[in-house]
Amino acid sequence: MSDSSIPALPNSRFSSNDSLELEGSTTLIPKHPSGIRPLGNQFLTTINVKISAGNFRKFPEVLLVTLLESLNSITLLKLGSTCKYLHAFCRLDSLWRTLYTRSQNSNETNSAWLGTWRSKYLNLKNEVESIINCNYVFSDILYRPFLCSQLPLQAYASNIPKANSISRLKDISLSEFTDKWGHKPFILTNQMQDWPVYKYWDNEFLLKQYHHVKFRAEGLKWRLDEYFEYMKNNCDESPLYLFDKDFFEKMDLKSGESKFSSSYWSPECFEEDFFTVLGNQRPDFRWLIVGPERSGSTFHKDPNATSAWNAVIRGSKYWIMFPTTNSRPSPPGVYVSKDESEVTSPLSIAEWLIGFHAEARRTPGCIEGICREGEILHVPSGWWHLVVNLETTTAITQNFVPRIHLAKVLRFLEHKSDQVSGFKKDLKSPFRTFTDKMLALHPDLMRQALNDSRESLFKKRKLVPEFDEKDKAGGFTFSFFGDNEEELL
Repeated sequence: MSDSSIPALPNSRFSSNDSLELEGSTTLIPKHPSGIRPLGNQFLTTINVKISAGNFRKFPEVLLVTLLESLNSITLLKLGSTCKYLHAFCRLDSLWRTLYTRSQNSNETNSAWLGTWRSKYLNLKNEVESIINCNYVFSDILYRPFLCSQLPLQAYASNIPKANSISRLKDISLSEFTDKWGHKPFILTNQMQDWPVYKYWDNEFLLKQYHHVKFRAEGLKWRLDEYFEYMKNNCDESPLYLFDKDFFEKMDLKSGESKFSSSYWSPECFEEDFFTVLGNQRPDFRWLIVGPERSGSTFHKDPNATSAWNAVIRGSKYWIMFPTTNSRPSPPGVYVSKDESEVTSPLSIAEWLIGFHAEARRTPGCIEGICREGEILHVPSGWWHLVVNLETTTAITQNFVPRIHLAKVLRFLEHKSDQVSGFKKDLKSPFRTFTDKMLALHPDLMRQALNDSRESLFKKRKLVPEFDEKDKAGGFTFSFFGDNEEELL
């Protein structure tokens, strides 16, 4: 076997049965560039440089990293120069990514991407960057990000069970969407071929036209040409994702009265959007999304109970989705607070795929599929979804409020006001503003939606006694009543 790769060892916690089951065979993972190996490998040798770390060798790995997160760059460099064990920990690139993001120049960065966050922060070019051999450092917390960055995504996006497959449609009308498809994910295969942005937006065109424009990529604002350099050369477990809500204005796109004078337009089935009554008071609703392979979004629901469509201009995306039901309020591996204001899940998409993908695929309600170049995916209101780029991908996404989910949006705005997002700060009551506008423009529809919203809420709050099996002497507990077991919340 070549020195350049090592097998995922059966006794390593990173060689899980799930990953083997999904991939069908043991996968060879390239050797870590610094030689770091999984913790279990320490039992295969008598050499372990951890003994040279002094009292730091007594620290559990998680505690050590937590300590390092509190240090500045100078202290990290000094501590990392004391021994190979601490050097390996002090080079952990997520530490330097955080330092860079917090740095005073991070919002308006102009420096070149140099391959790693440590190199970028310290402005170290490859020819002066030193690589210390850490062959006898054994650490899961250091090896895991590298393993996740090498994960073969196609193994998880292939062999989709027929029952799980997202429906693929050439075209549907607004009435068909309202009557049949508004509660279901689906992929439109023939709806964006006439968009000007679809015809012209390859990477070469984008760089030529917008290389100097700064876009939001998570906590940073990067010039597009710098971000493209990052896309081509990074080893991040969770690559930075360009996700910009102001792209329409930055790129001087057009939205005319006719399709022929617009840069792109909503398919007919998504044209009904009642947030348009708010005019310039509507919350953020459209984003440009660009990212390399492995970039994407971990499980979430779209804001304000809206629905969404996501159009792939170049590349391809793997989606895995779940409805919210009474029997399963969240996907496997995802834990939410009672009011859904807090979500706990694995740190990265790759970590979730390794740990929970096989279980998720077997879970009732799981829907998955690949949205390819020139296709548009529908995300119904309230659906959990994880999405990951299978290759370098450019997409546009847009949120909307159709009539079939109007009551749900009203309920969210009224009763989860602390979770409402995207509105301008000077708008004190999004619910009241939206209600007033809708009553003025669509009075009958709005009154019906308000009634539906309150009836649904009443059902969820109505309590009935339920016998507890643990107390057969007549004790009881309370449970929610009135919802169909699999009805979407």
